[in-house]
Amino acid sequence: MKEAHKLLKEWSYEFTPLDKGYTDKTLYVNLSDNTIKVKTVPAEMKEKFIGGKGYGLRYLWDATKPDTKWNDPENEINIFSGPIGGVTQYSGAGKSLCVSLSPQTDIPIDSNVGGHYGPFVKFAGFDGIEIQGKAKNDNTVVFIDGVNHKVEIFEAPEEPLDSHHLAEVFHEMYADDEKDRKNISVVSTGAAAENSLIGMLNFSFFDPKRKMVRLKQAGRGGIGTVFRDKKLKALIVKIPGVKGNLNNVVDLSAISERGKRFNKEMRELDDSQAEMRTKGTAHITNIMNDYDLLPVNNFKLGSHTDADKIHSNIYKEKYFTQGMPDGCWIGCNMSCAKGVDNYLIRSGPYAGEKVLVEGPEYETTSSLGSIMGIFNPDFTIESNFYCDTYGICTISWGTIMGFLMECFEAGILNEERTGGLKLNFGNADAAMELLHLVAKGEGFGKIAGMGVRKLKQYFEEKGWGDPKFMQDIGMENKGLEYSQYVSKESLAQQGG
Repeated sequence: MKEAHKLLKEWSYEFTPLDKGYTDKTLYVNLSDNTIKVKTVPAEMKEKFIGGKGYGLRYLWDATKPDTKWNDPENEINIFSGPIGGVTQYSGAGKSLCVSLSPQTDIPIDSNVGGHYGPFVKFAGFDGIEIQGKAKNDNTVVFIDGVNHKVEIFEAPEEPLDSHHLAEVFHEMYADDEKDRKNISVVSTGAAAENSLIGMLNFSFFDPKRKMVRLKQAGRGGIGTVFRDKKLKALIVKIPGVKGNLNNVVDLSAISERGKRFNKEMRELDDSQAEMRTKGTAHITNIMNDYDLLPVNNFKLGSHTDADKIHSNIYKEKYFTQGMPDGCWIGCNMSCAKGVDNYLIRSGPYAGEKVLVEGPEYETTSSLGSIMGIFNPDFTIESNFYCDTYGICTISWGTIMGFLMECFEAGILNEERTGGLKLNFGNADAAMELLHLVAKGEGFGKIAGMGVRKLKQYFEEKGWGDPKFMQDIGMENKGLEYSQYVSKESLAQQGG
């Protein structure tokens, strides 16, 4: 595959080590003309915007105009970590923020994500990466080589598109040996991202215990759709390795002391409180059901008698691999990134494969379950796998499905309009088939991938239902689907 790569641009840079969590340099890439350059971060910007989402939004503001659309070349995808991003002495410091104009809301969106790409970009010499323009070929890859201090833009026509295969291929391709696979991270999406408006990004990391590449998701707002619209196949970064104080913090002993204190609390209290190390965030599912907060049948109910079938104990005892240090960043002791190992896929293009499925997180146990009136962990896990590798947000997809199923039961949709799919609550087979159709960009799948707001508009234009009723049952805010909890008191949770 590597022999088929076509190099479009190679650019060498002078490496800048981190000082107090910053290099004060950012990497700018324009895919339209293959410009690669460094931008120096002004002191005022650093003081006011700090890093992460702040940097991403500031660069997006500078790059766009009031009338810029999500699919205009000047729209950007900005990925930034903050000043503590990449710290290994304190749990949870591996996050980075993705910022872009959203195809769902037509306004800026940010989505946080784990995995190793954000911190690795810092360790390669940049506070983050700013991507603008559109490539000419839809197999375009941007590779930051933090070992040899160069950046390449190339076409990669033969690598698979879907993330669970693509990430494995690039980790293997760019590693010097087995141990080196942990020094690479890949950002990718999948087939559904280019056939819908709800595409998300997968950020990879190598799990040395499992000896497998894993994925974390920047799910919200359709940034994966922007990624494919820019004709990107992947972003890759490689670094020499991670060691104790690459951030060159002001007071390492203070961070280490607080990190040890936090880790001690996790060891002593987690089993009796959050159970993150054995259940991940899925432990919240049964709590939500107990407090009438679990979305059931498109938010019509907050609990259900069948919720015991998706109780977190089921995932713990039957599905989640136990005894693994399931952190998505080095030194993180929360171990909440649970996984289902060697899961046999039963449908779709990967039927018969045994795969590692990430999660499900608590949002996904309901978005790919109770919100559709489905209480079957196997359906949830397989749907979770396909949403991830196809590159679509599990939260948005679940809320879309809840809306479509209520529309079907209310007579707004029927089998003729859905292409033969019986989208009533509880129909797992039809729900799975529709997910595959989204990835193919075929039939009703092409319509479903538009998102709840645009579906309401489409159905109204077709004369299929009462607009006021659809407004009541279409759970979105500014075009972004509600997240997976019944937000009784907090309107802010609706966009969570």
